[in-house]
Amino acid sequence: MTDQLSRVFSALADPTRRDMVARLTEADHTVNDLAAPYDVSLQAVSKHLKVLEDAGLVTRTREAQRRPVHLEAEVLDLMTKWIERHRRRAEERYARLDTVLARMQDDEDPDRSTDDRQTGTAS
Repeated sequence: MTDQLSRVFSALADPTRRDMVARLTEADHTVNDLAAPYDVSLQAVSKHLKVLEDAGLVTRTREAQRRPVHLEAEVLDLMTKWIERHRRRAEERYARLDTVLARMQDDEDPDRSTDDRQTGTAS
C-alpha cells in the first residue's frame, strides 16, 4: 500500500484529473458538469473521479437527486508542505554553494575589496 502523498501525486500525474481538480477549486460540480469539456464517456470521467477519490482529493455527497463532487483542499496542503520543505532545503544548499564559490573567488582575487565582493562590482 502506498502512502497518501504518493497516491495524490500519482492521481495528479494525469492532465485530465489535474484539470478536474482545477475546476473543482472554483465550485463543486456533478459528474455531468465535470465531463462536459472532455471528449470522453461518463464512465471514463467516473474512473478519473475514483482515482481522485482514492487519493483523498475529492469526495462525493448526495443533495436530493444531485451527487456533487467536492474538492478536499486540505489534501493539497499535504503536497504544498512536502514541496515547500524540499524547496527550502534546495535553496539552503544553493546558498551554501554560493558561499563556497564566493570564498574561492576571494582566494583567487585578494585585491578585491569587501564592498566590491558584496555588490558584485570590480574595483
